[in-house]
Amino acid sequence: MEKQMHLAAQYLAAAGISFLEKQPDDSHTNLGFDKENGSLCTHILSDKGDQLCLDYEKFALQWKSNKGTTTFELDGAMHAEVLSWLTDTSKAHLNKTYHYGFHYDLPYTIDNSFTFELLDSDQLNALKNLRVLAQSVLEKINQNYNLNTSIRVWPHHFDSGIYNALPDSDVTIGLGLAIPDAISDKHYLYISGYKNGGTIDTSQLPKLPSGEWKSGDFKGAVLNADTIVESEGVAFFEEAINVLKNS
Repeated sequence: MEKQMHLAAQYLAAAGISFLEKQPDDSHTNLGFDKENGSLCTHILSDKGDQLCLDYEKFALQWKSNKGTTTFELDGAMHAEVLSWLTDTSKAHLNKTYHYGFHYDLPYTIDNSFTFELLDSDQLNALKNLRVLAQSVLEKINQNYNLNTSIRVWPHHFDSGIYNALPDSDVTIGLGLAIPDAISDKHYLYISGYKNGGTIDTSQLPKLPSGEWKSGDFKGAVLNADTIVESEGVAFFEEAINVLKNS
């Protein structure tokens, strides 16, 4: 289900590319996560409140606006059918053309006949709960350190994250939730520190009470996210931030 949700999130990214002003950091493509209804959503696309969302609970795309919500269920839908719905819906609401195209590569391929299938609703619910966990943990860090920044999901790597300078410090931090990849075969929390234009070297940093430092291609700390609760995630980040600030 992770692959299908990653692919489905690209419909939202393409909406950002199609309808929003391009930003140098690609932030026009990133997404927000709504904990209350378990949905990823684009930035607002118009002055009429238009927004494209991906609902984990319904396994569906939703076009929301001041006029209401239109839902397209993904289970059994082919990629070509999704594109047809998005083309028609965006034309009706925005009078603009939806383009499905990207400047980055994904680890998966998709063609017109690719068909979405709700293979495991329990797994999909677990993926939603991981996003809720990440959002809650990052909100606490955002608040505790007065970062005043946005928590966004980046559709390319499909991570929920924050990147921001620590107040009253020369350290900038990047932290969040990542999906399984070359660093870990589990979902994991990650954090890296940056100072003087480079990534902080982690090879000599003191051991953390939870999680571990990595010092290969990725320099930072990681913690398996599949079995933790919110307080453990917050503690992991706070411990790592304390070390990075004093490195």
